[in-house]
Amino acid sequence: QIFFLMTAPQNNLDIVVAEMVPNEGEMFDNFKRTFIREYIRARNEIVPDARIMREKWSNGAEGVVNSWSTSEIYNDFTKTNMWNAWMSGVPDFEFSCSVEFETGAIEPRDRAGTEYSVNFRYFCSDSDRQMDKKDYKIRVKLDMADGTQIKWGERLNNPLGIRVSEYVIESGNGDPLDTGYLDTTGITQ
Repeated sequence: QIFFLMTAPQNNLDIVVAEMVPNEGEMFDNFKRTFIREYIRARNEIVPDARIMREKWSNGAEGVVNSWSTSEIYNDFTKTNMWNAWMSGVPDFEFSCSVEFETGAIEPRDRAGTEYSVNFRYFCSDSDRQMDKKDYKIRVKLDMADGTQIKWGERLNNPLGIRVSEYVIESGNGDPLDTGYLDTTGITQ
């Protein structure tokens, strides 16, 4: 902790997480569940502010989805209709999409505690209408290897270096960011 407080930032510097501490027990399990919940929100929730959306979805150090994903998962994310719309300047109208979790929505799928099943409800709305709420089930796998390298600029968004290495939609009929919401507003890709 003192290391982070006393060193000057250098963007060309990588930090190595030598040991994942604490890497067992209820506290760490709660941390992983919270990480997954925040990852799902950062990836899927949309706020009516283009600057905030472009920042959190960018591939720079300030982009939390990028910081919290392996390069393959982030690359798949950038192929969604909603990501392409926001990063290209569309839509220019105000709308939002929300993620709702219920108790027990994030459950482990393996004994190692690296793979989780996530259930959530998703919907988008603007000033004129709201899409029906839709249930999704996602399988998420976490990469938490000792020796993980993170960029200096990512250390505040991801101090333990945990990343999502698998993001598989198991139910919900496709990615929430490909919901067709943009098609129903007259804006097509």
